[in-house]
Amino acid sequence: NGQIYFAPRWKQMLGYLEHELPNATSTWTNLLHPDDRDQTERHVQAFLSRELDAYEVEFRMRHKEGHYVPILSRAFGSFDATGKALRLVGTHIDLTYRKKVERERQIGAMQLQQAHRLEAIGQLAAGIAHEINTPTQYIGDNTRFLQDSFADLKKVLDAYGELVQAASSHPEWLQPLQKIEEAARSADLDYLAVEIPKAIQQSLDGVERVSHIVRAMKDFSHPGSSEKTLVDLHKAIESTITVCRNEWKYVAEIATTFYLGLPPVPALPGALNQVILNLVVNAAHAIADVVGNGGTDRGMIHISTKQDGNWVEIRISDTGTGIPEPARGRIFDPFFTTKPVGKGTGQGLAISHNVVTEKHGGTLSFETELGKGTTFIIRLPLDTPALKAA
Repeated sequence: NGQIYFAPRWKQMLGYLEHELPNATSTWTNLLHPDDRDQTERHVQAFLSRELDAYEVEFRMRHKEGHYVPILSRAFGSFDATGKALRLVGTHIDLTYRKKVERERQIGAMQLQQAHRLEAIGQLAAGIAHEINTPTQYIGDNTRFLQDSFADLKKVLDAYGELVQAASSHPEWLQPLQKIEEAARSADLDYLAVEIPKAIQQSLDGVERVSHIVRAMKDFSHPGSSEKTLVDLHKAIESTITVCRNEWKYVAEIATTFYLGLPPVPALPGALNQVILNLVVNAAHAIADVVGNGGTDRGMIHISTKQDGNWVEIRISDTGTGIPEPARGRIFDPFFTTKPVGKGTGQGLAISHNVVTEKHGGTLSFETELGKGTTFIIRLPLDTPALKAA
């Protein structure tokens, strides 16, 4: 007949006082999450019409503070001889703690799997970096030797030019001078005098670029410590940008705005590098969905830092698609992804959230606008009890 009774404890579970929720079926319906409402009501009706032998269903209900509580509902019914439903009696179990434990287990397994993978990749990267570093050093040394040597040779060539100019007034030197001038024209000496220093400088620039990549690989692949250490955040960001350049260079430009005088941050270096990597790669994928890989248009990824009292804030913004409304509440859930099958694993953001919140005592949040882009905001504390004790 539509009558319903809610126990006081049920109202307390959702943050309400006894008098704040009327005993009406509309109360229960209105508190259901919009995405769960139709399915849950169908489940109830199917049970009452005896299409289902048992009633057990999970859904979310809105807490007074605005968030949604995961609930497991179990019930049994009373029916008359004709099968007509007389009453439905059931329980609601708050699954928040159970979901938290399950989530932590899932993330723990994901992190362990990723840690093994990263350790293997780190060892490989460190080995490659070491092998590249040695030939790069002697290529650089030899190129600098050529640069200095050509500068000395240029002085000799200039002196020869002065000698040729002076000897041109003596007829007896006319034939040898003609041979010298012909050789200079044949070699295009003036052109070489300009272009050889340019070529040497470009080679040195290339060697420096390789050295920069090698340093970034070594920094990024350095074995992670189980204890927090003071991390140069800007160096960590730059190393990560360099290491994952192949993910973003075809679709976006990266700009950084670093806060001058930012103090070292107590952090787990390897874990923090992974968080930044995940967010930059996600930003690149979001932009690729807009501009397409290899297109002429390019998006923008902007990374900024600032100090806010006892906190450091990192903002990673992109000009990508933005996060759809239905996905925003689940974006940090393990294995949840909006990417096509085969492209996203749903692990990156879940692990990043766990690393920032659980391992660093910080926060990871986001601001997004559909069609405009997304900004992920990492906030890390500058002082921790463990660091103070040390």
